[in-house]
Formats: sequence, C-alpha cells, structure tokens
Amino acid sequence: MATFGRAPRVAGGRDVAGFGGGSQRVKTFDRKFGATFVADLPTTPAVYLFRDDAERVIYVGKAKNVRRRLSAYRNATRRKAHRKMRAIVRAAASLEVRHVATDGEALVLENELIRSLRPMFNLDGKFEFLYPVLGAGGATTLCFTTDPSAYEAYGLRWFGCFRSRPRAKDAFFALTEALSLAGHREPVRDAPRIRGSYLRAFRQVDEGLRALLEPYLAGEDRAFLPALTLRLLERPRARRDAATVQGWIRTLDDFYLRDLQPLREALARDRRTGTFVAQGERDALFLRVDP
Repeated sequence: MATFGRAPRVAGGRDVAGFGGGSQRVKTFDRKFGATFVADLPTTPAVYLFRDDAERVIYVGKAKNVRRRLSAYRNATRRKAHRKMRAIVRAAASLEVRHVATDGEALVLENELIRSLRPMFNLDGKFEFLYPVLGAGGATTLCFTTDPSAYEAYGLRWFGCFRSRPRAKDAFFALTEALSLAGHREPVRDAPRIRGSYLRAFRQVDEGLRALLEPYLAGEDRAFLPALTLRLLERPRARRDAATVQGWIRTLDDFYLRDLQPLREALARDRRTGTFVAQGERDALFLRVDP
C-alpha cells in the first residue's frame, strides 16, 4: 500500500503509559495514542487510519491540516455532532498518519483505502458496487440496476454510475411514471429477477420525445423536460393530478442538475467519451477532475 511523503507516524495504545496527574481524568485519546501525539503532528495534509486490536483498519479519514483534524478527535465532547468521533476513538487501538504533499493526494489516497479496506466506520465510497446506473434503448425501454451486465441482451445504452442511489431511483420512477401517462406501459417478459433492479418498457411514446430522452440522460440537454411537460398537458389524467406531475418534473430537473450534468462534465474534463463510468472508477474520476 503506497505511502506518500514522509514515513507514517503510528501510535498504539499498548505502548503508551498513563498521563496526567492528581484528580484530572486522562483523555481516552491521550491514554491510547499518547499525550503529545497531536501536538507533534505538522499542520499539513495527511490521511489517517484508526485500527482495532486485531490491526484491522476501522476508519480512514483525510485532512488538509492533520494536527487540527485529529485535535477534534482528541477533544470530542458528548455533543451529538461528536458521537462518531468518540465511537471511533473508543474502538481504536492504534492510529497511523500518512503524510502527503497536497490535499488532492490526500483525497485520492483516502478514496483508494476506503475502497480496498472498507472500514466499518466509513460509509461514503465504501459500497461503490451499489452505485446504480440507468439504461435506455429499444423503442422505449428503461432500466435501473447496479448490475448492467445482467441486461446485455436488451442492447441498452448505459448512463452513470451515480453516487446517490436515492436520487437516481427517485428520478427513474418519476420518469417511468411520466412515460406511463405520455405513452403506454407494456409488460417485459423474461426479464432478469434482480433485487433492487427494474426494467420498464413503453409503447406509443412520441418520437420527438424519445429523441430527446438520451441527450437528457447523458447530461447534454434539458429539452426533454419541457417537451415531456407539454406532452403530459395533453393527457386528461395528468391534468387532473397536476401537483404529482409537477413533482415528477422537479425530481427529474434536480437529477439533471445534481447528477447527470456533473457526470458529463467530469467525463469531458477527463477527456473521456461516452456516458458511462464503472462503479469502481466513479469516485476516482471526480477526485481527479475536481480535487
């Protein structure tokens, strides 16, 4: 595992004696890692790793100023905002600091370590294999899945992957509900049965609307949304439930601005063509182009 810059600084609770005097209670952080551990750190970027008694990494973090960041762990209070810090310190037996030259290097190294080690206290980036993708193709067939290889037989074009599963899922269902009114949903036979994956097909969707769908999913053009709105206005059912329809359009617009367009821009800055990035590459792509 690569270490940038100076050699790692490691502290372990078993080699640290008690500190303090009189009736003053010793901080858990000081007892485990040493009373001067934080004070001896530089004010430069670094990645830090907390390990348990079995030497398993339980948390990886990064800091622009590692002394200031680890001071927050040392001085964590009983406030709700500090709950996770206190839990990490309680569970840890040793602490390693890996110094790097820049904050950008710290971001990349942190991401690599979280992906490879999957520490128990890390959530973001830990389960990149759950990042969803959207597929579109055929007359009008749409798919939401974390396993695009299972749908190869449908010849879909893939868009994603996306870090926010809730936003992508909400957008998929807003889109499919809207297309159910703009056209007609039809059954899909013999589709793979994968938990958390969905395949939807539609007929009689206006050709002009279909032509705008993939540029929308690619983050290239929002023209699909006003066209969809106008098409829905022609439907009595949609007019009767205007508030719900407006909610779908807002969801799709938010997804375009927060997920579709940023992915297209990240791919362009990385000089990559296409509309898809693999789950294991997605976070590294954004760190490279926007550290």
